Amino acid sequence: MDESSKIGVLGASSFVGDCAIRRLRKDGRQIVAFSRLPHNGKVEPDVTWLQLSASAAFPCDVPPIKDWLCVTPIRVLPQYFSMIEGSGARRVVALSSTSILAKKDSPDQGEQALVRGLHTGEQALRTWAEARGVEWVILRPTLIYGYGRDKNVTEILHFVRRWGVFPLLGRADGLRQPVHADDVATACISALTVLAAGCRTYNLSGGESLSYREMVCRVFTAIGKPPHLVTIPRLLFRLALRVFRLLPRSRNWTPEMADRMNQDLVFDHADATRDLRFSPRPFHLLPQDIPV
Repeated sequence: MDESSKIGVLGASSFVGDCAIRRLRKDGRQIVAFSRLPHNGKVEPDVTWLQLSASAAFPCDVPPIKDWLCVTPIRVLPQYFSMIEGSGARRVVALSSTSILAKKDSPDQGEQALVRGLHTGEQALRTWAEARGVEWVILRPTLIYGYGRDKNVTEILHFVRRWGVFPLLGRADGLRQPVHADDVATACISALTVLAAGCRTYNLSGGESLSYREMVCRVFTAIGKPPHLVTIPRLLFRLALRVFRLLPRSRNWTPEMADRMNQDLVFDHADATRDLRFSPRPFHLLPQDIPV
């Protein structure tokens, strides 16, 4: 096979990267997988694993790669531009997030830093790519879940398992569109080859809009528990958060996250459906999405 037909996957050990590699292998594609984590040693004849060092030093044997799928955090993507350029890249598909829009007005400093990182990474990709005649595609998924490896739905699940109850702020009727990692990976692969997708940004939202309350109820149902939800006033909720944040799994919870339970975070994915044939599933956790 022509070396230039290989697909580079940057961030290959992430759970979206893992989904993408499985789908690419089913399609018979040759993959060069880049990760900072050591590979488990499993021999995969159509996948070449190259480990990146923590200092972002690049492997010396990067082959020619025209198409790149970058599912590493977009804020760190500029560290790898020289490696991607040296491979002869012609198209780069990068994963960002709808948080760039949903959290843009957040007063939380950590969330402000997240938005800045997304903005900086996206703009850096556009500037770098356009200066070199490289096509770019930016994909912004909503809340990603799947295989028990996400940091959103799975954290709700762990909380429910431990406490048997889930606290909600007010009605918790803000709409959500959880999107499965497999559906994100499918859109990423489509964006590698669809001509119309070049130099465009797409939202990737889930197959249905449901309230935050309903989303939590479905987590209860998925693990065979009747929904037990407790509505807590804002002041009491903020006090409770101080306690929950002492727990390792809840230390990143913020008052702003609670406030957003009552805010609609809905994003249109019609462009992705038109150009990428994006057809996401509704939100239902399957056995493989639930961690042991």
